[in-house]
Amino acid sequence: MRKVMTRPRPRPSASRPSTGRPPTRNDSRRPTDRRPPDRRPRTVPAQPPPHPTEVFAERLLLVLSGQRPLYWAARHIANTAYDELARLAELNPLGTDGHRPTLQRVGHYQPHPEAYEVFARVATGPRLRALAFRLALGADRRWRCTAVELETGRR
Repeated sequence: MRKVMTRPRPRPSASRPSTGRPPTRNDSRRPTDRRPPDRRPRTVPAQPPPHPTEVFAERLLLVLSGQRPLYWAARHIANTAYDELARLAELNPLGTDGHRPTLQRVGHYQPHPEAYEVFARVATGPRLRALAFRLALGADRRWRCTAVELETGRR
């Protein structure tokens, strides 16, 4: 049994990386550091590509929150899952209260080498919701979503 929990990836910062040194001062009462500034380009360590479960969770979140149209993800979703996603998207379950939904955790279980059962925790403001979907590897070696479920809070 291979059950995996992934942590959300930190998003790259648009700000300048810290040099680890205190800022220099132009105060005449203090001696200044006479070393020339470090002019070497800073390299950002390369991150591995995101797991397919994380990519699909983000795509489904954007569609279910109304930030993207349903046809935006159509080629990545099988027929029966597309119908279910269309039904869920009409309800707009994650587009309420003015809060932008975010993925808290994404985990998966791999019952077969060519399939993932994925579960995700979605936060919309103070409320948490559950999202579950299944990915299957097609004959063209591309991942497709074959089932989608969302806890909508309505019974």
